[in-house]
Amino acid sequence: MSELSTLVEGGQYLIENFDQFLTLLRQHIILVLVSELAAIAVAVPLGIIAVRYKRLQGAILSMGNVAQTIPTLAVIALAFPIFGLGFSSAVIALFVYALLPILTNTITGLDQVDESTIEAAKGMGMTKGEILRKIQLPMALSVIFAGIRTSIVINVGTAYLAFFIGGGGLGVWVISGINLFNTPQILAGAIPGALLAITLDSTFAFIARQIGGEGLQDQSIATG
Repeated sequence: MSELSTLVEGGQYLIENFDQFLTLLRQHIILVLVSELAAIAVAVPLGIIAVRYKRLQGAILSMGNVAQTIPTLAVIALAFPIFGLGFSSAVIALFVYALLPILTNTITGLDQVDESTIEAAKGMGMTKGEILRKIQLPMALSVIFAGIRTSIVINVGTAYLAFFIGGGGLGVWVISGINLFNTPQILAGAIPGALLAITLDSTFAFIARQIGGEGLQDQSIATG
């Protein structure tokens, strides 16, 4: 009964501060989407390079693994002296954390394309660029989307740490609530974030099913 009453209090806190909630939610979504788009723009080309030039694959994956193992707060601390407080430093930290799932899945998806299909395309006179655009990327797309799906869910949770450098987002309520022992405020910030993660995960799962091929959809490569 006490848990139910706490949830009710959390709902009341959200309703009473709804305008602020909308502002924090908007900030949270922007942080996640901007960092995710930047990660896609970097990780997918790096994955293509890693598959095309095998001797670089180990180095590229090692770079992604290192980025994933650095604590988010450490990335924020490194970005802060250069970019200062606020949005930019938070986006950089989220960008670093978003890279590895997309990079890993891009490499895996492209590597899974049957070699005989690629050889047949070469026999038809297709260039490497045409094979990439017309054969490899379309066949790997659902696996790449699975990496994006994993990455974006991770980023929804990581974005709460943007509070520490004035980046905004739902972490303002959650971390302030922890400091103030204000459980309704914590719940008002945490539950919408969980629902946002579920919504984005379901959306990307749906997209992957629409574009994916047999046996590739909904695959998610372990990111450690």
